Amino acid sequence: MTQVLPVILCGGSGTRLWPLSRSGFPKQFLVLSGDGSNQSLFQQAISRIHTVANQEIGLGKTLIVTNEEHRFLALDQLRELRSGSKKMDATLLLEPSGRNTAPALTLAALYAQQLGADNNSDPILVVTPADQTVTNPAAFTKALQNSIQIAQEGAIAILGITPTAPETGYGYIKVQGQVAHQGFTVERFVEKPNEATAKQYLAEGGYFWNGGMFVLKASVWLSALKEYRPDILAATEKAWQAKTTDTSGDADFIRPAKELFNAIPSESVDYAVIEKCPGSQYPIKMVELDAGWNDLGAWDAVWQVGKQDHAGNVTSGDTLLTNSKNSLVHASSRLVSAVGVENLIIVETADAVLVADRKNSQDVKNIVSQLETQKREEKNLHRKVSRPWGWYDSVDEGERFKVKRIQVKPGASLSLQMHHHRAEHWIVVKGTAEITNGDQVLLLTENQSTYIPQGQTHRLANPGKTPLEIIEVQSGSYLGEDDIVRFEDTYGRS
Repeated sequence: MTQVLPVILCGGSGTRLWPLSRSGFPKQFLVLSGDGSNQSLFQQAISRIHTVANQEIGLGKTLIVTNEEHRFLALDQLRELRSGSKKMDATLLLEPSGRNTAPALTLAALYAQQLGADNNSDPILVVTPADQTVTNPAAFTKALQNSIQIAQEGAIAILGITPTAPETGYGYIKVQGQVAHQGFTVERFVEKPNEATAKQYLAEGGYFWNGGMFVLKASVWLSALKEYRPDILAATEKAWQAKTTDTSGDADFIRPAKELFNAIPSESVDYAVIEKCPGSQYPIKMVELDAGWNDLGAWDAVWQVGKQDHAGNVTSGDTLLTNSKNSLVHASSRLVSAVGVENLIIVETADAVLVADRKNSQDVKNIVSQLETQKREEKNLHRKVSRPWGWYDSVDEGERFKVKRIQVKPGASLSLQMHHHRAEHWIVVKGTAEITNGDQVLLLTENQSTYIPQGQTHRLANPGKTPLEIIEVQSGSYLGEDDIVRFEDTYGRS
C-alpha cells in the first residue's frame, strides 16, 4: 500500500479579504465559500485531502504547518471536525515566523523522513494550501489519486487548474503532450501575465493555472532542494534538529528552534525548486484539475463562488437590499442595507466597514498597508478575539476604562497574572467562576462579582461543564493588552 502524508500549508494572512480576515484570524479559518457546509476553508482542505484514501492508498496522520500564533485556532477547528463521524488526528508543526512555503515544505519533508526511518518507507507528501475551495470534490479526489501514482514513480506531480478566464492574478503552467495516466509534461512555468498575455494563453491552449498543490516523495523534495537551494536546506535542518515536541495535549505540537528558523531564507516552493525542474534530473508532471477550484484571493472571488440571487447579489448575515445587483454584502454584527448599488463589495464587522468596487477588490491590501503604517489594531485583531481558553469582546472603552465580555470554555482557565496599570471588576452573568484573587480562591455564580486591585495576582477559571461568561470592567491609566505579567499558564505563554 502506498503511504501518503497529507500536508496542509496553513500560513498567510489573507490581507485582500480584510476586514473579515486579520493577521490574528486569517482567511483560512473563515467560513467563506457558501457551500452550506459551515466549514472553514482550513476544515474543507483537511476533509478533501482525506478522500484520497482507498485500498491502494493509506493516509498517515495529517501534518499542519502553521504559525505559532494560530495554533489554538487550528486546534479548535480540528476538534470541530473530530465531533463528526471521523476523528481527525493531526500533528501541528509550528513556525515562529513566516518564511514562505519552501521552508514550510522542507519541515514537512524532514518530519516525513523521520517517520519513514521508523518503518523503512519514503512517504509521499500530498501538499495543499489551507485557503482554497473546490466545488467538485470527486474530480479533486481523482486528480490527487492520479498524482500519487505519478509521485510513486519518483516524479513530482503538480496540479494545474483548468483556466476559465484570462486571470492575471495567477502564475501559469505551460505543458506539452499528455501521456495516458502519466500526466502532462511540464514545459515551463510563467509569471502572472498582463490581461493581453493571459488572453493569448487561453487562445493558444496548453496553459493552466498554478494552484500551489504538489504531490512528491519527501526524499525527492529534499534532494531537489539540496541541488537548487542548499542554503535553505541546511538552515532548515539546523532548526529542525533543535526542535522541541509537546505531546501533552490532544494534538502533537512540534516547534523548530526559533532563532535558527528565523535565519532561514524566505522563499516559495516554486522559486526555490519547482520552476527549475522542467528538463532537469527531477521529472515534473502536471495533472489537470477541473473541479471548480478557487483560491478566494479577494472579495470578488468570494462573490463568484457565492450563492447569487436573481439580481446577482451574494449576501451573508442581516442584510436588506433594494434595486441593487451584482454585489456582495456581508454583515457580521448589525443590519446592513444597500439601495441602488451595483458591482460593490460591502463588508461589515463590529469595528470596521469596507466598501469597494468589485473590480478593485485586489487593492484592499493597500488599506491593510495603511493600517500597518498607522499601527492600528484593526489590522491584527477583531473586536472579538479568540483565545485558547475562549474569547473576549471589547464592548466599550473610553478615557481610563474598558468593558469586555469574556467567555471561558468548560474546564479552561486564564493564566495566573497581574497588571501594573489597571484594576478590574468582574461580574458573573452565566455559569460558575473559580477566581484566584491574591491569597483568596472564590467560587462565584450568576449576579455575583469581585474586585481585582491594581498589582494583585489573579486568575479566572471555569470549573463547570457549561461556558462561563463574565463582564469585565477595567479602569486605570493604561489598558493595553501588553500590560500582563504571567506567572503560570496552561498554554505556554508565561
